[in-house]
Amino acid sequence: MDRRDFLKGSLSCCGLCLLPGLSAAGFFSPGSPLPASRLSRVEARYYRKLPDREIKCDLCPRFCRLGDKERGFCGVRENQDGRYYTLVYGQVASLNVDPIEKKPFFHFLPGSGAFSLATAGCNLSCKFCQNWEISQMRPEQVKSVSLSPEALVAACERYDCPVIAYTYTEPVIFFEYMFDSSQLARKKGLRNVVVTAGYINPEPLADLLRVVDAVKVDLKAFNQNFYSEYVRGELQPVLQTIKQIARSGTWLEIVYLVVPTLNDNPAEIRDMCRYLKEEIGPDYPVHFSRFHPMYLVKNLPPTPVSTLERLREAALAEGLHYVYVGNVPGHPGENTYCPKCGKLIIERYGYVIRKKELSGNKCRYCGQTVAGVWS
Repeated sequence: MDRRDFLKGSLSCCGLCLLPGLSAAGFFSPGSPLPASRLSRVEARYYRKLPDREIKCDLCPRFCRLGDKERGFCGVRENQDGRYYTLVYGQVASLNVDPIEKKPFFHFLPGSGAFSLATAGCNLSCKFCQNWEISQMRPEQVKSVSLSPEALVAACERYDCPVIAYTYTEPVIFFEYMFDSSQLARKKGLRNVVVTAGYINPEPLADLLRVVDAVKVDLKAFNQNFYSEYVRGELQPVLQTIKQIARSGTWLEIVYLVVPTLNDNPAEIRDMCRYLKEEIGPDYPVHFSRFHPMYLVKNLPPTPVSTLERLREAALAEGLHYVYVGNVPGHPGENTYCPKCGKLIIERYGYVIRKKELSGNKCRYCGQTVAGVWS
């Protein structure tokens, strides 16, 4: 199957013949929400038992302390009589076959199909969330179907996808399901990629990095005020996550959604790029993506393309090797250029690969190694 046929298939089918209830967009069609009796009851990892049936969750930097019958900030993990349970293990609320470039991963198996899924819930509350219909809901409010790790891997094989992508909402909150599925997928020769905001503690992240192959981190801004007001989270744990991923050797890409007037200060972006170059090196791709009015932030226009171009040029000037413009199909900033000779080595149009001038992992023109996972 060539790239054009793959895209036709993924956009027309989107899992319709895989599971009942899927819409053409890949989300489950409207209907009755998940009954409480259908919620999973799998014991969660990374929590401490406290006196009087309280628990403290150690999965993410919120460290939720919960009494009996209380749920964490994410809404999908609950204290039940002093034991902590995930309510969304295998409860898939969104499922689709996507091009890997949609995640976006530009330096990880380009042109591959990614079997992509999510459950309800998130441990952040971004005011500009693209998938708020499932991320900001509790599992009872979202139509889901049960899909065990075994069934997930089997479906991925049936659709001939080399990659499973944990994406759309926040995979950290369905950690147990993601971890078990990744372990099983690895045994079958499949790759696992995670699309995350990076709001996770070091111990669970270290465990996760043993079973996944690539992580894309959404870095929301490079200042705490933005995280406090628009994300309801902290910046420093995300920066720690980025450094930990890079040091583990797991492939990493970073996306920065540029919201006009809120996180598009050129001086701040230069500071961020200098920080990334110093802490993780110049070879991990950074994507500056175009914002569109969404959810609770509808009073701002889409990001001007000229803003994205200026930020990309600033990042390149600071020494980052692979900097992209996102959500602007056909823009030259979607392409990959050799950091040594400057030649175009991967030409893209949206999610489509038009040309690839790599010999293994090297530029075909000058022999420069191009960072990434290419085969």
